[in-house]
Amino acid sequence: MDSKELDERGGERLSRGALAAIAMHGDSSADEALAVFTAADKPEGLRKEAAFWAGEARGATGVQLLKRMAKEDPSSDVRAHVTFALSISSDGNAIDEMIRMAHEDTSGHVRGQALFWLAQKAGKKASSRITGAIDNDPDTEVKKKAVFALSQMPKEDGVPKLIQVAEKNRNPEVRKQAMFWLGQSNDPRALEFFEKVLTK
Repeated sequence: MDSKELDERGGERLSRGALAAIAMHGDSSADEALAVFTAADKPEGLRKEAAFWAGEARGATGVQLLKRMAKEDPSSDVRAHVTFALSISSDGNAIDEMIRMAHEDTSGHVRGQALFWLAQKAGKKASSRITGAIDNDPDTEVKKKAVFALSQMPKEDGVPKLIQVAEKNRNPEVRKQAMFWLGQSNDPRALEFFEKVLTK
């Protein structure tokens, strides 16, 4: 590694630390400072890092910056990273931009990433609504249907939630339903859970 490359890497590390500090800063000058790192003449790694912090810490103004990057950044790798940054934003407008990118971006890679992160976000939202029904609906039949809905989710999301219901729900019918669907899942985590219950 020559000294020029070492300088560039050291500078990039320093810039990344500065980005985190800027993003956490309270006033609006932080948004302008963060935007400087998203310019097309900056290294891709820095643009990606700036996108991350815009999504993580800058709310609505961060989403505005990400929208601009989504439309203007020449790199499909950076735009694909923008879809992730939008997915971690707490601002409601982020989803609309992810949908637009899934439909309109010129790169298939970017459109695919937008769809992937949309699915992750939708799964979390659906999961919280389903578990809300299990916890709060007064009707046992509704609770049982909600447990079934958990069993239909992707296993990485559904199985841990089913285990949680089987372990902690106060309604014995609901716990029984969760156990049934765990038994149908053929998931190693379900087997581990059953072993734990049976060998207590």
